[in-house]
Amino acid sequence: MTTQMSKAETQHMIAKRVALELQGPCTVNLGIGIPTLVAEYMTEDNIYLHTENGLLGVTDVEEADIDPNLVNAGKLPVGEAIGSSFFNSSDSFAMIRGGHVDVAILGALQVDETGVIANWAVPGKNIMGVGGAMDLLVGAKKVFVTMNHTSKDGSSKMLKECTYPITSTRQVDMIFTELAVFNVEDGQLKLVDLMPGATIEEVREKTEAAFIE
Repeated sequence: MTTQMSKAETQHMIAKRVALELQGPCTVNLGIGIPTLVAEYMTEDNIYLHTENGLLGVTDVEEADIDPNLVNAGKLPVGEAIGSSFFNSSDSFAMIRGGHVDVAILGALQVDETGVIANWAVPGKNIMGVGGAMDLLVGAKKVFVTMNHTSKDGSSKMLKECTYPITSTRQVDMIFTELAVFNVEDGQLKLVDLMPGATIEEVREKTEAAFIE
């Protein structure tokens, strides 16, 4: 990229770009990591944010208004919108499995060239649990993925085939990185946008997976 950004700046840039793709009325589940930042960039009143630990109506929250009992699935503080509702985990997963979540926004460790992701386990490392990722991939009507384009060693995280255990055979719908935005169409990755400061040459260089432009 032509300009060097901090990790936080990169994450917020991705979250802001994801928010542009959300059109209400819809219910959106925010996963752990970059997806939680999307709440800061909502511009429509009829987008209802869901966290799988039991709140529909998640909002961003100022530090002065933090309630330690109000957290999302990643244990980060959240706010509650007017008219929000609370429920137990069983009801929350019934919403997910019953097809009542319009969009799920997830983080990912890897994605392959057909849009299949791996996001729950790294071989050789302790597994904390799969969380709701498998359920969201199966139950949500659309799935958006946010991730870094490359690993710390510079290797691509967009691969011909995932080397980590896949989360589901379901293909995601869109992928957002600090370099580019891709649609998944007919089992292929299609480049639809470059992120600020990125070039097509850089995207080609850092993407192992095949994609169409």
